[in-house]
Amino acid sequence: MTATFAKHSLLASVLFTGLTLGAAQAMEHADVKVSGQSVAEGSVTAEQVMAPENGWLVVHRTGADHKPGPVVGYAPLKKGENAHVTALLSEPVKSGEMLMLMVHSEAGGSKAGIFEYTLGAKEDGPIKPDGKLVMTVITAE
Repeated sequence: MTATFAKHSLLASVLFTGLTLGAAQAMEHADVKVSGQSVAEGSVTAEQVMAPENGWLVVHRTGADHKPGPVVGYAPLKKGENAHVTALLSEPVKSGEMLMLMVHSEAGGSKAGIFEYTLGAKEDGPIKPDGKLVMTVITAE
């Protein structure tokens, strides 16, 4: 019985360590990977998003200063790796305009699964591991 208990304890320890490391890696490697693309069809797609928690891929207008501007689209994210995340744009974006794709949290809102963020609000706000925004900027083609 002790050998079986030891074997199960070891297995539980390995699984717990793996889950803990996986969550830590998701937080460490929170990232948005996207390339320039045509937005003529009214959407923008990130090839990969690593999210440290459930939340949103939010598309902001931006300029050369890379400061987030008004929200023009969003799509839900699950904690961990998300592939081919497409956000529908709520208004036209012209070729040459810059867009910031940013990871936002699901926290702080009053309704789970409903995007509640407005520029500067705390509800569903940006995720900032180590105080830095998780985002990338593209130029629409």
